[in-house]
Amino acid sequence: MLEGMKILCVLYDDPVTGYPATYARDDLPALPGYPGGQTLPTPSSVDFTPGHLLGSVSGELGLRAFLEAAGHELVVTSDKESEEFERHLADADVVISQPFWPAYLTADRIARAPRLKLAVTAGIGSDHVDLDAAIAHGVTVAEVTYCNSISVAEHVVMSILNLVRNFVPSHQTVLNGGWNIADCVARSYDVEGMHIGTVAAGRIGLAVLKRLAPFDVHLHYTDRHRLPREVEQELGLTFHTSAADMVPHCDVVTVNAPLHPETEGLFDDSLIGSMKRGAYLINTARARIADRDAVVRALQSGRLAGYAGDVWFPQPAPADHPWRTMPHHGMTPHISGSSLSAQARYAAGTREILESFFAGTPIRDEYLIVDGGKLAGTGAHSYAVRG
Repeated sequence: MLEGMKILCVLYDDPVTGYPATYARDDLPALPGYPGGQTLPTPSSVDFTPGHLLGSVSGELGLRAFLEAAGHELVVTSDKESEEFERHLADADVVISQPFWPAYLTADRIARAPRLKLAVTAGIGSDHVDLDAAIAHGVTVAEVTYCNSISVAEHVVMSILNLVRNFVPSHQTVLNGGWNIADCVARSYDVEGMHIGTVAAGRIGLAVLKRLAPFDVHLHYTDRHRLPREVEQELGLTFHTSAADMVPHCDVVTVNAPLHPETEGLFDDSLIGSMKRGAYLINTARARIADRDAVVRALQSGRLAGYAGDVWFPQPAPADHPWRTMPHHGMTPHISGSSLSAQARYAAGTREILESFFAGTPIRDEYLIVDGGKLAGTGAHSYAVRG
């Protein structure tokens, strides 16, 4: 049993009005497991109330009592770029952060953290960790796979409907005291009958397809791993060998792939230019899968009718980031996978990973991205590295 370790946990700030004393709901629905049979996180116990705000600084992912009782030191901060962060990183054994507020573990930072043994993503997506450097330095990288996949899939469907139906500008009309129906519906369409495609059909992408099927749309997908034929037939899916082959057919494209060398910069001027005029692009995966300025140009020219998502680079996005002010967008801060429902799962999954790590027992394959100096588990299935 490992003892006396330093855990550096980077979480987003508390609400501006302070940590909540009450919540809108009293409980969360009980889930039997994830679709496909994967079990929910299985820590020995938890020291938090499901449905409470766990992902902010005061929530501490519900870890303090567990870690301190085991003789470990927990440092929680929201400041991931300061000298204080660098000082704590220098002797940290474990770093925990979230995709919504990532502590960027670059190659230089990993080299300056000689005690670092484990980097945990409380959520899904470990691209804020330089995986090549983690491999070179023997750092294990793990994430809580599936904990917020359905949360993100729901956000994708919401974003599609918001854009296609022109919901946000119409709601703003109400807030402004107006009632000009023509202004609201001049950009409003039905989703029914549209061709919608996903780049990647893993846990999130497939969940999106399943949720869109009842809308009587035509569904397309591309993925490095083709889905079973019975799934294609059940959902009426059309498979394409590449994004370049798929997007010209689609009225809506949703990106649900991890960021790695094969997907970085995928949606550039050329690929966006091959899409239908007036198509919609939804990106809840990672911002750098799309070229920032190419998206702006496509919205300004009318090539894209709308862009939505909640992923930015860097995060948090600076006040002058052009995606804040580009036309016809439905951007949010990175919230799709951080609902209070999801937080209960990724906090429990983080504790499960830590319990395994401290006990010297295997971290379950579904959670592993890098282990033993190579891509492992989910990482070997879904990621690529340069080395």
